Amino acid sequence: MENYIVSARKYRPQTFESVVGQQALTQTLQNAIRQNHLAHAYLFCGPRGVGKTTCARIFAKTINCLNPQNGYDACNECESCRAFNEQRSFNIHELDAASNNSVEDIRSLIDQVRIPPQIGKYSVYIIDEVHMLSAGAFNALLKTLEEPPSYAIFILATTEKHKVLPTILSRCQVYDFNRITVQDTIAHLQSVAAKEGITVSEEALNVVAQKADGGMRDALSIFDQLVAFCGTDITYEQTIAVLNVLNVDYYFSLVENALKHDVSAALLLFNDVLNHGFDAGHFITGFAQHLRDVLVCKDPQTASLLESSDAIRARYTTQATQCHPQWLFLALDIINTCDINYRTARNKRLTVELALVKLCQLGVPQVIAQTAQPAPQPKAAPQPVTAPQPQRPAPQPTPAPQPTAAPQPKAPTVQAIPKMPKIGLGLGPNPVQPSAPASSAEASAPAPAASQASIPNDRPFTADQLKDAWVGLAATHKEELRLRELIETYTPRLMDDLNAEIQMPNPWQLSEMRKALPTLLKQLRAALHNDHLQIQLVQAEYSQEQMAFTAEEKYALMTEQNPVIAQLKEQLDLQID
Repeated sequence: MENYIVSARKYRPQTFESVVGQQALTQTLQNAIRQNHLAHAYLFCGPRGVGKTTCARIFAKTINCLNPQNGYDACNECESCRAFNEQRSFNIHELDAASNNSVEDIRSLIDQVRIPPQIGKYSVYIIDEVHMLSAGAFNALLKTLEEPPSYAIFILATTEKHKVLPTILSRCQVYDFNRITVQDTIAHLQSVAAKEGITVSEEALNVVAQKADGGMRDALSIFDQLVAFCGTDITYEQTIAVLNVLNVDYYFSLVENALKHDVSAALLLFNDVLNHGFDAGHFITGFAQHLRDVLVCKDPQTASLLESSDAIRARYTTQATQCHPQWLFLALDIINTCDINYRTARNKRLTVELALVKLCQLGVPQVIAQTAQPAPQPKAAPQPVTAPQPQRPAPQPTPAPQPTAAPQPKAPTVQAIPKMPKIGLGLGPNPVQPSAPASSAEASAPAPAASQASIPNDRPFTADQLKDAWVGLAATHKEELRLRELIETYTPRLMDDLNAEIQMPNPWQLSEMRKALPTLLKQLRAALHNDHLQIQLVQAEYSQEQMAFTAEEKYALMTEQNPVIAQLKEQLDLQID
């Protein structure tokens, strides 16, 4: 029975041209060999499985070749090349620093450096995982690494460059290897599959490349695993089953359900994901990545940021045309907040389900109306009139004609102030259900021209409703701590039907509130369904006894209330910060 060799060893590159995804580095090494500009020490750093040790071996083989081709390719026919291919070369010495990291191991290596090569020009010393050396071993290597014999060349390889001492870095030429892109990984796996006589779909190779995360050795190992399970025909369904990867169709379907406002379908889909054994945290992370990929496909200039095959990119581009950019921004914010809160949540499933419900309540028309269009402004400030207003529940004696500057719609006497609309789960296509009108005459009143919704934009409100709506704004600004404290500390006082006033004694707080007032007023008008609401900021007078802001003011107020504090300060010799 023939011995089996894994693909990572069987298809290991033997020339610089066969190295995948490192064209700039291999070209630099080839030019150095052709021009005979060889350094005495190199440092190859980069992620795992990108070709660091492979390039070091090819480099060592090429510089010792007795008959190089084109000035930078090994001939594979001379004695040095044959010895290297048969793994009996005495010119190439490899040391694993992970298990040989002591000072004695480095001293033994230095003793070997004194022996010149028997065949070829150079003795090449490849130290893999060099960052694992101890501090003493690094110091023992310093002198030899800086001034080695003319025939000695050191090649250090590491995955953690930041752990290598700066004194070592200064003595080496540093080569940073890149992660192998998804496209390069797919192309190399397709060539390997063609040589092995294996049929594999491009979607399956895309999953393998994403799972490998830029490492070719990992990609080839996963490929061997798929061949062991599937045989000579590898499909996408078998690939996600073997690798336990969540099918990307779940994410595409979830976006479609959200655009249709179908909360029930979204919750059932999430339940199906959990029943297949997938972690909810991985699901929400993958869905955030999916929304990001859809967003970058909205613009052809950023579509190149999506690392995937052409078939998968076409699916993302198609779904991107169905999503409004503002919807994607809000959806990403919801899912990202869920990902942050998931780690500390006690009921993790409820956290994800709540995020999905919020996502399905995002309707594209409503989002555009609330975020893209400016709120309508009143034509003129309301003037005090003696005529009864339709918002007053109590009837007035004799109505007077309305002023021409701001006409009001004629309406009968309102018996009761309508309540604020209630927002439900939204399991149907329209998640927001408005409350019923107060009377039949009010229900038959025409809607304002600025909005086609059933809720009027001049709805009357009470002082309590204004206060509740104002306090509710704190939840929408929970990330802005200073603004949230201002909202919770100062509440507007209703002066008349359409004008409110906020009294703030601190000039700095007044300035901060003035900056945020346009946004808060817009949200408050939307919550109260009245576009004519006005809020004025007034700087109130305050005394030192009532409010204290600095440390000295607070200390003076405390001593007035309790004189013992002053005595305690003198006895302990305390200072006011």
